[in-house]
Amino acid sequence: MESQNEKPEIFIYTDGAARGNPGPGGFGIVLKSGSYRKEISQGYRLTTNNRMELMGVIVGIEALKIEHCKVTIYTDSKYVVDSVEKRWIFNWMKKDFKGKKNSDLWKRYIEISGHHFIKFVWVKGHSGLPENERCDNLAVAASFQPNLLEDKGYLIGN
Repeated sequence: MESQNEKPEIFIYTDGAARGNPGPGGFGIVLKSGSYRKEISQGYRLTTNNRMELMGVIVGIEALKIEHCKVTIYTDSKYVVDSVEKRWIFNWMKKDFKGKKNSDLWKRYIEISGHHFIKFVWVKGHSGLPENERCDNLAVAASFQPNLLEDKGYLIGN
């Protein structure tokens, strides 16, 4: 079995945006590992900022093709960072997310997060970090795209 040190180190930068809360929204992601770089974005017709922040993290992790990587996620979302780093989501999970918003996304995060060694780094939004500024631009631009997707989890009240 390969050790953690033999796997590539991955850096995921994410941001989410909503024009209105709720309103049209999107997420932006920049994945980096060595010389590899990939950008991902998607917009939704009706969603919230927190859902887009969390969706960016999830889609970024889901884009990884190799399991058990060391992953550092940079985000300006205190909601996401605190929920994971302060282990709130595990208490929510014990209570089956009763009364918690975004349970569909948190369950999706929990399912995929165990496949990697993940660390979160909170960054101040709009502080000039190039990759996070790029993610912000991608997220906002995605929210303006034609034919936005439906955020089914938001629509059914998760």
